[in-house]
Amino acid sequence: MRRTNYCGLFSEQDVGKPTTACGWVETKRDMGGVIFIDLVDREGVLQIVFNPAYTDPEAFALAERVRNQSALIVEGAMFLRDEETVNPKIATGTVELRVDRAELLSTCGDLPFNPAEADDVREDLRLRYRYLDLRRKRLRDNIRFRHRVASAIRRFMDSEGFVDVETPILTKSTPEGARDYLVPSRVHQGSFYALPQSPQLFKQLLMVAGFDRYYQIARCFRDEDLRADRQPEFTQLDMEMSFVEMEDILATLERLFRSVVGEVKGIHFDAPFPRLTWVEAMDRYGSDKPDLRFDLPIVDITDIAPSMGFSVFSKAVEAGGVVRAITVPGQSDFTRNTINDLTDFAVSEGAGGMAWIAWRPSGEIYSILSKFVEEKDMRILLDRVNARPGDFVLFSADKPDVVRKVTGALRLKLGDILGLRDPDKFAFAIVTDFPMFEYNEEEGRYTAQHHPFTMPFMEDLDYLISDPPRVRSQAYDFVLNGTELGSGSIRIHRSDIQRRVFEALGLGEEEIEERFGFILNAFTYGAPPHGGFAFGLDRLVMLLAGEQSLRDVIAFPKIRDASCPMTDAPTAVSPDQLGALGICVADSPLSARESAASPREKRRAALNIKQLADD
Repeated sequence: MRRTNYCGLFSEQDVGKPTTACGWVETKRDMGGVIFIDLVDREGVLQIVFNPAYTDPEAFALAERVRNQSALIVEGAMFLRDEETVNPKIATGTVELRVDRAELLSTCGDLPFNPAEADDVREDLRLRYRYLDLRRKRLRDNIRFRHRVASAIRRFMDSEGFVDVETPILTKSTPEGARDYLVPSRVHQGSFYALPQSPQLFKQLLMVAGFDRYYQIARCFRDEDLRADRQPEFTQLDMEMSFVEMEDILATLERLFRSVVGEVKGIHFDAPFPRLTWVEAMDRYGSDKPDLRFDLPIVDITDIAPSMGFSVFSKAVEAGGVVRAITVPGQSDFTRNTINDLTDFAVSEGAGGMAWIAWRPSGEIYSILSKFVEEKDMRILLDRVNARPGDFVLFSADKPDVVRKVTGALRLKLGDILGLRDPDKFAFAIVTDFPMFEYNEEEGRYTAQHHPFTMPFMEDLDYLISDPPRVRSQAYDFVLNGTELGSGSIRIHRSDIQRRVFEALGLGEEEIEERFGFILNAFTYGAPPHGGFAFGLDRLVMLLAGEQSLRDVIAFPKIRDASCPMTDAPTAVSPDQLGALGICVADSPLSARESAASPREKRRAALNIKQLADD
């Protein structure tokens, strides 16, 4: 017997034809001598019927004893279903396969859970048996959807003249950001490769080599703590272009995202993607990844705040801080509990408290500020924040960074309370002109906010050493629904500028040569101006699929401690393997009993897997 089509692709056109189908038994129903089985494969479900009137006796006996999730192949003819048994919920709901012969290809043992009923099964169990979990329609559809997104990306990049080039996985450790995953060398004992955090340096070298337009759907690795939108190994669309300016790259990327979303979701954008500088995004939305599915902008009132007569405002401004407000249209009837919850949330984000005004539709003003602010000033304040009768206004006064954090978090909180963050709506934003550096308190030095190969604005070069916080970079992010998809920049292509940036980061000449000498040398051989971008394929698929976690769009994901419950990785290796690498593992503080335990038992003793899987 050979399959004639996938289960989910049969139709009324197949009625009367000899048919062979194979798949997994999802459900079985014995209706008093007639057995109905839902047979499932990657394309969907098909009802197959075993009836002694036309089914071979051995096949009928098989149907009686077959277990759910066993692999089965059946042969027979396709018929229209009786009108009362039509199932409009599935694509094959008007037809059924009446079985003549059947063969059990593989029986299924005792199931830890039934994939057909797994929505309420706890995640740690589903991840341990991921191959069963992936039989669920939702996950199966997500992985197929991911394939469609990747295919759409490839088609666009090919049409734009980009060349797909693979770059090394075993490479040099150049730590400047997240921790590297290190791989010991057997041949060069004592030396280590690093798994790439990105193909950054290689794609720049490809531009020096003259490839002009490069792309790769690349696997990357970062040894960092996990979140719902982060994994230790991830996939990104990596690209680079030569002889370009920032505008050329942004225009290409906007075309890319329009093309991909249009192809896989049927959504088309009429207006250009909004663009904001980093300062504008932080001041107007309190975030460098603003969610533009809803409005609620943040308004700066620092210039008028000291004259309002409210000491909290005036003291904040005197100390070099700012005062900002968010107007919430039509919500002057927020309950006291809601206002208290918002205040507690603001405090949890670093605020000292939260001032607010409820301007009733009747014109009455309900606010603690009424004790301190005269009516004429209150009207000036309300006019400044574009409030109208019926609106609710909240305020934050503190240092600029604190106010940005608090108002940004409050804005998203309000969006959730009011149901403004529509999961079926997609709002892109482009953020540009990021600061070149940020101060790292732990290391006591400035680090690159993007990465150290980003070109500063030429007019800011003189501040690299004298005033690093003043330096802006030619970096840009694409944001979707408040999630950063990826980052890019115009790169440094001159070795003299690259050296000055390394010096601003506190690197000495010897360290610069040891870690980056090969690329500085390459820049002396006619390196073209170039720039590029990389965005997380996992994140894009997660957002477009409407999922909340990357694990739901990755076939075999890790959990929060970067382990795999299914394979039990990472595990210890034999002394012989370590010896061949010239590696000696330091003594573990584990007790003798713990040392004798299996790796899974050790992890369970230290951490609850379910908690690790939760976000």
